[in-house]
Amino acid sequence: MTESNNGSLTGQIAVITGGSSGIGLGIARALAAAGCRVAIAGRNLDRLRRAAESIASAEPARAFPCDVTCRDQVDRLFAAVEAELGPVDILVNSAGANVRARRMAELTPEAWDQLVRINLDGVFHCMQAALNSMRPRGTGLIVNICSVAGKRALPLAGPGYCAAKFGVSALGLAAAAEERGRGIRITTIYPGEVNTPILEQRPEPVPPERLAEMLQPDDLGKIVAFLAQLPPRVIVPELVVVPAYQEYL
Repeated sequence: MTESNNGSLTGQIAVITGGSSGIGLGIARALAAAGCRVAIAGRNLDRLRRAAESIASAEPARAFPCDVTCRDQVDRLFAAVEAELGPVDILVNSAGANVRARRMAELTPEAWDQLVRINLDGVFHCMQAALNSMRPRGTGLIVNICSVAGKRALPLAGPGYCAAKFGVSALGLAAAAEERGRGIRITTIYPGEVNTPILEQRPEPVPPERLAEMLQPDDLGKIVAFLAQLPPRVIVPELVVVPAYQEYL
């Protein structure tokens, strides 16, 4: 991404993890509509293929199976994308998860490990793979989808999820400070409540009227597309976005 592109994303290669549903799919749709050649990654190939087929774009979106908690699979993902599409220009880390039994009194060591592996380790693995490709070219954008639970320790999210998301925040900010001199931009987005499948893991069901008031995946898609079209001289280290009803203090 250079100044001569005048904000155009046409032909840019974008990889979105967690791209088969929710925020990841919303972002994939927005980047494809803006002209990116989109690759979505996730663990379920059938869901990925259906999601890819739902993305309207001049060039079909590609589906790549990948468990971001496995470094070898991440390395294979980026190698496959580069072989099929070209070097990655944009990485969006959107894969994430929570558990139903999330309070400290009921959080098991196994659930803790799962939360850290998916929400934090996976971001690190993908960032490392993308940066290895971006550094020689002196350009690139990485967007980490975090959570307001990575800014505020919210009881509703649970200690394990909050700890992992605080880690994502620190990882993104520290890496951004290192990479900005190489022409690589890293933005951490902290969404409030978003209507996504992760809500199915809430201890209490969310009523339909609340779901309608929440941020929607396409809202995050518009935000990421906006960030990607900013001139390379513009860096947005952090961005908090919440639905109108949700306080952020």
